[in-house]
Amino acid sequence: MILKPRQREQVLPLPVALISTVSQEGIRNIAPWSNITPILRPFDEIVMASWIKRDTLNNIRQTKEFVINIPHEEMVEQVILCSKNYPPEVDEFEVANLAARSSQIIKPPGIEGCLAWMECTLVEEISRKNYSLVIGKVVHLEVDDRFFNENGDMDFEQAKPLSIILGDKGMWFTSSFYAGRYADYAEMFLGKKDETPVLT
Repeated sequence: MILKPRQREQVLPLPVALISTVSQEGIRNIAPWSNITPILRPFDEIVMASWIKRDTLNNIRQTKEFVINIPHEEMVEQVILCSKNYPPEVDEFEVANLAARSSQIIKPPGIEGCLAWMECTLVEEISRKNYSLVIGKVVHLEVDDRFFNENGDMDFEQAKPLSIILGDKGMWFTSSFYAGRYADYAEMFLGKKDETPVLT
């Protein structure tokens, strides 16, 4: 089967995050996000793609701050409620009956009940005709101790972080499970015994 290039999201499992912001007028906003990823492992920056006309993007431009909240699978209905195109004056915390969680460094609150909270400041916006790439710096990262060990590793089968698979006309909300194989990062690097022999 050949798919159209625009259907690339139908073959990529995506995370689900809830981005919380506050407008200059003090109106709180929550929006679900899946086009989001850390920028390489050693760094503290994260990038997300946004349509030009979004309240979240406007708020980030105005205040330079946002929180990336990681929901679990039992929050799927609140995620759907927050995805609707409400006018800017609507407070999605109230619509979705979500409690605000005070942030440590920035003004926008996080969302109570999530698995983790990344407080971010705007580093750069890369603008295109129809969308922008928003690069943020994670200035404070906090997690729910019930689902993480002392090294910060998530017990994903207990935490059940929400993810998504897109289809042609809708979406399936999914969660993580263990595939039966753990790999240390060191396995990615060739040692002397792993190097391909040079033929002479």
